Amino acid sequence: MKILITGAGGQDGILLIHHILQNAPDTAIYALSRDQKIFFSRLSAIGGDSLTNRFKEMGHFVTCDVNNRDKILSQLSLIQPDVIFHLAAQMEPLLQPGDESQVLYKNMNGLIHILEACDQLQIFPHIINASSSLMFGKVNSGIASESTPFQPLTPYGLGKVVAHQFAHIFRTYKNQKVSTAILFNHESTLRDERWLPMKVISSSVRIKLGLQDKLKLGSVNSSRDWSSAKDIVSGLYAIMDHDAINQDFVFGSGTVMRVSELLEIAFKRLDLSWQDYVEVEKSEGRSNDVLGFRADISKAKTEINWEPKIPTNEWVAEIQDFCLEKTGREL
Repeated sequence: MKILITGAGGQDGILLIHHILQNAPDTAIYALSRDQKIFFSRLSAIGGDSLTNRFKEMGHFVTCDVNNRDKILSQLSLIQPDVIFHLAAQMEPLLQPGDESQVLYKNMNGLIHILEACDQLQIFPHIINASSSLMFGKVNSGIASESTPFQPLTPYGLGKVVAHQFAHIFRTYKNQKVSTAILFNHESTLRDERWLPMKVISSSVRIKLGLQDKLKLGSVNSSRDWSSAKDIVSGLYAIMDHDAINQDFVFGSGTVMRVSELLEIAFKRLDLSWQDYVEVEKSEGRSNDVLGFRADISKAKTEINWEPKIPTNEWVAEIQDFCLEKTGREL
């Protein structure tokens, strides 16, 4: 079997490659990314030389930008994959004023180029499209499932909705096989501090070591459905493993956690009280922030036998230990 992964150098791409090599070691993996150096450094960061060497034995790195329509067509023609995991995205934390249209276009065009290329070549791989809970926007009921209406409030979410609708058209009228995974927030050691959990966790470590005095946040009452990226990646794999063609699934922890609860877990593990170090400044927040809602993961549990296994305190501890190792310090 040949698996092509776009956005292979991102958090989910690296963790998915690790998961595939653990569960299907004879699979040929084609990793599409824009930066080979970053790709291999991140692969090494989670698995060392062992993982890197295993990938080099069975995998192929391909420099490619999914927004380049001609290159996508060329690579799909050469590879003829059985499965495509489309993970490439322009992440919202990277958004700068005036970039809204670029975020919109980049998050819809990648999947559209893949669908058009498959249709032109008349190949029919199982395309597993990684989408986002930001498609939902504000959810008054507090819980979102595969049937919850989309009301995006950000350019990122809108781009993902457009891509999702294109997928529906191509699987309905052009016989393409597309499954969408609607992913809630998920974290790992591969994140950086543009993401709030990494900012909180890494700051807790620096404060404990005396390298930082205070942590400034926009709010401690905002909330999200946060989970381990390793759990989310196992859900992506489960869609493929169960051959859940043309099925959509919501993946998350199934619970909502306030920032204050995340602070409590991170600081308490280091014998600190977060209230002594956190300063709330509204300028640190986001104008389009909404109260968190949780993922309804009942369909994934029932149809592909998936549910999250890593509790919050474990993935927080893993990131803290990683931050300690990176600073070369011990508690």
